[in-house]
Amino acid sequence: MKKIEAIIKPFKLSEVKDALNELGIQGMTVSEVKGFGRQKGHTEIYRGSEYTVDFLPKIKIETVIADNQVKAAVDAIIKAAKTGKIGDGKIFVSAIEEAIRIRTDERGDEAV
Repeated sequence: MKKIEAIIKPFKLSEVKDALNELGIQGMTVSEVKGFGRQKGHTEIYRGSEYTVDFLPKIKIETVIADNQVKAAVDAIIKAAKTGKIGDGKIFVSAIEEAIRIRTDERGDEAV
């Protein structure tokens, strides 16, 4: 099993969710987060004063899936979240040792 964490622009959430649903991936956790990468935020002017916005609003999607779904899921996220502009986000894939469904005590792929 693998855990996919995707940090994306907020307005791309529904497109990414729909793309993952088409693959049969339904379980996910979505969080509103703030951060910055290479762009280091941006400056804005408010009432004549310039200020820096260091942390930009983003959405973090987390899902745990079977190993054989990883490539398709990553490709679907890239296709749905890509705008071609700075700040499109990142995807992280990591190994999961164990998954357990609390209600039924199912383990492994069955728990996901």
